[in-house]
Amino acid sequence: MRSERMKRVAIVQSNYIPWKGYFDMIASVDEFILFDDMQYTRRDWRNRNQIKTPQGLQWLTVPVKVKGKYHQTIRDTEMDGGGWAASHWRSIVQNYRRAKYFEEICQWLQPIYLESAFTHLSQLNRACIEAVCRYLGIATVINNSWDYKLLEGKTERLVDLCAQAGGAVYVSGPAARDYIDADCFSAAGIRLEWFGYEGYIEYPQLWGEFVHGVTILDVLFNCGKESYRYMRYVKP
Repeated sequence: MRSERMKRVAIVQSNYIPWKGYFDMIASVDEFILFDDMQYTRRDWRNRNQIKTPQGLQWLTVPVKVKGKYHQTIRDTEMDGGGWAASHWRSIVQNYRRAKYFEEICQWLQPIYLESAFTHLSQLNRACIEAVCRYLGIATVINNSWDYKLLEGKTERLVDLCAQAGGAVYVSGPAARDYIDADCFSAAGIRLEWFGYEGYIEYPQLWGEFVHGVTILDVLFNCGKESYRYMRYVKP
């Protein structure tokens, strides 16, 4: 067990049914903060992801209300209508019903699509993320950014969030290298670590040439509880 003084924290925007690397990051830390106080970005991973089909990759996109909402946060982004859920579920069933663990995953995944009534994107994303974590046995604490006080300043806010959470190590995705000021973390006595997504091995996958960057549902349907074998930080 990690000691409290070396608590590891990651702070990332929520995504819709994210890929396996997202869950590896969750599994690599003690607390994962969903940073949905950030501005919603269109044509991004917040409200969409990809599945594999016999015809190639297919986007599953959750419709959200964006007209005139140029600066809304992810947290405030509302879903636009309810028909998307049944449509997404039909696509999932159609393309994964032949997968080895289809029935097993359906037991907990189907209710999210057909029995839930989410109004906001953050609610949906968190529900999906937590359901996957439960299935994979990921015990990381997941909180929302609005559970804490937020400072101004891009890096300063991350440093302070990490400190409020009691983190001694901040784990960041590689894309943040373009804007994070590492000196801010050093000044606060917090170690900055960069998370990498390299080194994944292929798993049994339907429909042609192997693709790594699809939704986590792909590996779950195909590998079930053995999915951890194809991930780096998830343990059996």
